Amino acid sequence: MAAETIDGKAYAAALRERVGALAADFEEKAGRKAGLAVVLVGDDPASAVYVGSKGKATRAANMESIEHVLPASTTQEELEALVDRLNADPAVDGILVQFPLPDHLSEPRIFTRIAPDKDVDGLNPVNSGRLMAGLHGFVPCTPLGCLMLLRDRLGNLSGKDAVVIGRSNLVGKPMAQLLLADSCTVTVAHSRTKDLADHVRRADIVVAAVGRPEMVRGDWIKPGAVVIDVGINRLPPEDGAAKGRLVGDVAFAEVSEVAGAITPVPGGVGPMTIAVLLRNALVAAYRHEGIELAEDAI
Repeated sequence: MAAETIDGKAYAAALRERVGALAADFEEKAGRKAGLAVVLVGDDPASAVYVGSKGKATRAANMESIEHVLPASTTQEELEALVDRLNADPAVDGILVQFPLPDHLSEPRIFTRIAPDKDVDGLNPVNSGRLMAGLHGFVPCTPLGCLMLLRDRLGNLSGKDAVVIGRSNLVGKPMAQLLLADSCTVTVAHSRTKDLADHVRRADIVVAAVGRPEMVRGDWIKPGAVVIDVGINRLPPEDGAAKGRLVGDVAFAEVSEVAGAITPVPGGVGPMTIAVLLRNALVAAYRHEGIELAEDAI
């Protein structure tokens, strides 16, 4: 029996609708819109498209999009000065600096410069520490979106065996912490893990975020497991096509024959990232103004 396809696009649309309704409520109570500032440095086409889509989604959710587009020649000092101004601006509730930055700029210096309570990307080490300690903070958008999809599919995750393939600060490490907080037994694996397939075969939950196209094969999967594919990779073009097809880190067709449920690529985890960004920005706005927001509201 083929696995159920987890529709991240539909879940993200519903989340964005909830955010929009609560953003309208926030505006009524605070007398202003929640504000999300997005900073783009340079002219990377993919980043420009992504920033544009974030701005459109922010405005559609009844929030203020504050966009700063800087030339590739921007210095570290100039970028840090902009971050400082945004940290101090009462109309800005959340700040996101689009990565990657041009090579001469230091990404760690930037994400540690963003005020933790405006760090809606969850990359400031203060927020990483809050996550580790089980305190309120902001979590990177992609792993939080993955957790939402898992809870929606499985309900209570307590006692589940989970394997996270990938150890990045953006996905793998925070994903493991979120699963631990939900009382899963968690193994963090990666491309150099010995007998990786054997680790994966024991898992009720598999989160693949390793950046290798179709690395996770069907015979790695425990029957009925839930598989979350975070990877997005473009294969070389075939048969004269202008572009190669997009695939995840999971061999979708093979794994679908064994798993209980799986996210597709595209249309699975990807749409959740912007939806959770909007969610984080709105939570930041409520906290900024000291307005109570129910834990389970979004």
